[in-house]
Amino acid sequence: MAPPRLVPLLKQFDFARERLVRRLSGPDVDSGDGVRVPVTAMTDEEYLWEPVPGCWSVRPRARAHGPGPGPGPGASLLVGAGEWGRDGGRPHPYPPPITTIAWRLHHLGEMLALRADHVIGSHALTENEYAFPGDAAGGVAAFDSAAEAWRRALLAADNTALDRVGHSTYPDGSDPDVPFVEVVWWINQELLHHGAEIALLRDLYRARRG
Repeated sequence: MAPPRLVPLLKQFDFARERLVRRLSGPDVDSGDGVRVPVTAMTDEEYLWEPVPGCWSVRPRARAHGPGPGPGPGASLLVGAGEWGRDGGRPHPYPPPITTIAWRLHHLGEMLALRADHVIGSHALTENEYAFPGDAAGGVAAFDSAAEAWRRALLAADNTALDRVGHSTYPDGSDPDVPFVEVVWWINQELLHHGAEIALLRDLYRARRG
């Protein structure tokens, strides 16, 4: 059984995860007042849609013939493993680029998968070893799989773990320096705010032809 103070954070995570998946895949989603609103599953075109010039996205590393099209404008590399990579590199440009649904979903999946590994896994997984698909259905499935891995990490935490500084050994954040419960809170706000951004991009894509 989850510690009492973890229960509301776990419920919030479950709500945000389910709401995002249903917003992307359908067949419907709660409008917020109990009414089920129909949702059309996201297409590959929408997944990779760049609403403005200079977007960061998820891109193939190679074409069938010749070099690949990535990284995108302002990016110095394609992050990740496999045939597709996420525009990235440090230092990040300022102001930050607008990012596609694919980029944001990759970011969320990577964040969840890596932190799950650094809590209950090998404690060694890096962003350059994380593979993410270039198609919409695959991207949603990869995100949901990473979310499930993170949920297992949460369920493995007791009160002692919640208070332990460095319980998550993920090195590219504040994880090694703060109690685990603060990492749990941070992950929830990342999922909530990126999920809202993705929902807005879906609205803009639907309305783009006026």
